[in-house]
Amino acid sequence: MSAGTNQTGGTNSGLVKWIDSRLPVFSYLQKEYAEYQSPRNFNWFWNFGAILTFLLVMMIMSGIFLAMQYQPNTALAFDSVERIMRDVNFGWLLRYLHQNGATFFFIAIYIHMFRGMYYGSYKAPRELLWMLGVVILLLAMATAFMGYVLPWGQMSFWGATVITNLFSAVPLVGDSIVTLLWGGFSIDNPTLNRFFALHYLFPFLIFGVVVLHVIALHVTGSNNPLGVDPKGPQDTVSFHPYYTMKDSVGLAVFVTIMAAFVFFAPDFFGEPENYLEAAPLNTPAHIVPEWYFLPFFAILRSVDFDILFIEAKLGGVIAMFGAIFVLFVLPWLDKSPVRSAKFRPVYKWFFWIFLIDCVLLGYVGGKPTDAPVFGGVESFQIIHLGYITTFWYFAHFLIVLPLLGIFERPKPVPKSISEAVLGGGSSGAAATAKPMEKA
Repeated sequence: MSAGTNQTGGTNSGLVKWIDSRLPVFSYLQKEYAEYQSPRNFNWFWNFGAILTFLLVMMIMSGIFLAMQYQPNTALAFDSVERIMRDVNFGWLLRYLHQNGATFFFIAIYIHMFRGMYYGSYKAPRELLWMLGVVILLLAMATAFMGYVLPWGQMSFWGATVITNLFSAVPLVGDSIVTLLWGGFSIDNPTLNRFFALHYLFPFLIFGVVVLHVIALHVTGSNNPLGVDPKGPQDTVSFHPYYTMKDSVGLAVFVTIMAAFVFFAPDFFGEPENYLEAAPLNTPAHIVPEWYFLPFFAILRSVDFDILFIEAKLGGVIAMFGAIFVLFVLPWLDKSPVRSAKFRPVYKWFFWIFLIDCVLLGYVGGKPTDAPVFGGVESFQIIHLGYITTFWYFAHFLIVLPLLGIFERPKPVPKSISEAVLGGGSSGAAATAKPMEKA
């Protein structure tokens, strides 16, 4: 095999050169990852893109092996999961990796999205990049929901019953949608088969959207904590080795934390009721979804009153899906010319209020509606806190952000990344009128 430097990024393998001349995959990887110029001021929050990619691949691989042993049949599903745990070699490890991987995937995706909101990564020219991210969130939620049903435990069955019944509120076609989802007139074997097939398929669809997400990222370029586009080579560094090493360290820490839960507290995020086989005639006292659905579940339950001609059930469904849809139009709701919250003193406070509001929504979603808030005054119940937090969720997007774009006076923005990073911070400042100007 001949050796020598070639034009495909310094690779000296003759075989690689031969393949690359016919299918330039190595040249593409060299250009888009090794030589890709990234802003030099990324912080640790920019690690979560790589973390999410790793988790997605891990979930797909573990899911394939689990599917080889799982039986998508209502009479066999629960026992097949127990068999995986007890009899299949390392089946317990595969299942706990898959189960806890879903939890940590949502931890990472929520951190990734809140980072994007704090630093304005949804602003022009990255609107489509942000929207593709929201599509990934939607697909991940659908995949996780269908996966939660597969063990066919008590909470699996009743969670599927409650959520799928929501579609019956849709006028005219609601009952038809529910019948299609169920594959009949009740949740039974056809339902489980449908959910298994879609749960297996959707991760590959997510992977496809992730590819589009990365392509869009490399076209527009990455945002950074300053929200200022690179003005030249002095503002950037090569992705490799600088950020490949930084991502590797962040990934190692994240995986270590996840491994601690997998090996020492695998059921920490689980629901005890789901270790009982599904019993259609025995309804659990309190039906709750997984924690990453709780804020949206809280919004659904908080609309318990009719709004004009819209019934409460339909209003709750509209509010729940509206809470996700509003993320699609976020780039056009925030009119501020400045991206990063570092230079938006008022927006920064409202961002943290919004984050606290989302945490409270999660708390509301996990409690019975008639329970007192934090065990306090009986007259102030969970449902009342749900009204307040749901109102503020939508008010943040539909009222606060548009008004801030008009009335907020941002701080001066640095002329360049190198000026802020290497030249003593943002003391030398440009006018705030053109912070998003492309170099």
